[in-house]
Amino acid sequence: RHFLPDVDPNALGHKALAVNLSDLAAMGAQPLAFTLALALPPERAADAPWLDALGDGMLQLASEHACPLAGGDTTAGPLNLCITAFGQVPAGQALRRSGARAGEDIWVSGNVGDARLALGALRGEWALPEPALVQARARMDRPMPRVALGLALRGIASSCIDVSDGLLGDLGHILSASGVGAQVELGAARTLPGVAAPLGEDILHAAVLAGGDDYELLFTATPAMRAAVAHAGALGGTCVTRIGHILAEPGLRVVDEQGLPVDASCWQSFDHFA
Repeated sequence: RHFLPDVDPNALGHKALAVNLSDLAAMGAQPLAFTLALALPPERAADAPWLDALGDGMLQLASEHACPLAGGDTTAGPLNLCITAFGQVPAGQALRRSGARAGEDIWVSGNVGDARLALGALRGEWALPEPALVQARARMDRPMPRVALGLALRGIASSCIDVSDGLLGDLGHILSASGVGAQVELGAARTLPGVAAPLGEDILHAAVLAGGDDYELLFTATPAMRAAVAHAGALGGTCVTRIGHILAEPGLRVVDEQGLPVDASCWQSFDHFA
């Protein structure tokens, strides 16, 4: 459900931990440790090189974030990796989904849409030149959790979430928790993919706004915090892009460069139970 059958085991180990560290980053939490419940089919349990690569990918990322493997379980069954990551944050400083207020800016870190472009190319939905596919697949297989940015956003961001299921869908979680609405600028969103690909705007918009699997941080902050947000991005080693603002009236609006409403109903985020 979350990875392709032929995925490189080193990349699989990396991503399995990365997506959990991303959840910690979205709350401004410092990673502490993680547990792993691993189910293996017989052919994998007997494949030492595959297991070594899986462990190397996972533990290398764990080392980079001083987040050791603290326990778990291993059993037989269909291939499944279930990780629980633990983190800590000072009392009252956790970034939550419920703090967005009318008039605040909406920001997103890094590049968004690349993972979906890679998945579509691998599924045969569209073609990507080989260099672009290699770059996009690296973003899909080895996402970088924005832990440093999440820590830097403490006291700056009013709300935060990571982009796992699609930018508009995940923004919707902030809007629901905060009881507000939002306006997203399509022109700003168009700049978010990191992969230069000769694809139509319909594909690029769908990848950016509904693709998911990017694990970038989507957050809000007051306009007075723009310089502080830029500084936090520098501390976190990533660019940050302002893509819209929060509205008092509930609901989500997408507008074009002229400020005219765009029908966003076609950009549906990933649903785990669809």
